[in-house]
Amino acid sequence: MQQTANSLQIFIDNSEVVMLRWNSLGFVDRAAILQRWAKQLPMNIGAMVNYQCTNAMQYVADTELMPGPTGETNALYCSGRGVFIVSAQQGITAEAIVGQLTAALVCGNSVLLCIDDEQYAQQIKQELELLGCTTDVIMAVNITQLDGLVSHPQTVGVAYCGDLQTTQHLARQLAQREGLLAQLVSELDDEALPVIGAQRYCLRFVTESTRTINITAVGGNATLLELGSG
Repeated sequence: MQQTANSLQIFIDNSEVVMLRWNSLGFVDRAAILQRWAKQLPMNIGAMVNYQCTNAMQYVADTELMPGPTGETNALYCSGRGVFIVSAQQGITAEAIVGQLTAALVCGNSVLLCIDDEQYAQQIKQELELLGCTTDVIMAVNITQLDGLVSHPQTVGVAYCGDLQTTQHLARQLAQREGLLAQLVSELDDEALPVIGAQRYCLRFVTESTRTINITAVGGNATLLELGSG
């Protein structure tokens, strides 16, 4: 048991470090890597990759500038949340799994890919790393480790496609754990994919941040100070 816990900790610690490098690439570069991957995939799966990238570029990639009252520049932008778990019930289509994975990656997260077909997970990891993904930004983890990953306080969320019973179990696990508040992004319909197929699905995988740059002289905006001097 201790060995398993140590193994999970290594996975997660490494994923946190790698996530920072991957997130720093920015939306354009991440999307370009994933879209190159899409060209190698069957048409329907490649279309899902391109769809998630297009939506991310439309809804979360832009930086909004908000000038401050004393002349400073405030930039509102989106970035990855951290280490995301991507999982699915056995038998779920590759289109659904790839849709979850792409949304998490294009938004700047690292991914612990925890599915029954570990060989397929390793294949995805190798293909994307060959195309330019940061090494180990995707980690293939045995499905038996899922409970430990979900309960771990450093993971930021779970993207799951499968049945209602497992979804409820995952929700209870996340609610009971200590540490970061983590979210469950669940898809119950693996045929129509109403959640994964929503245009704003990517919003579930980002966090908003503000960057402030003070470009004024010491004491603030000279024009405003003059106006207020009487």
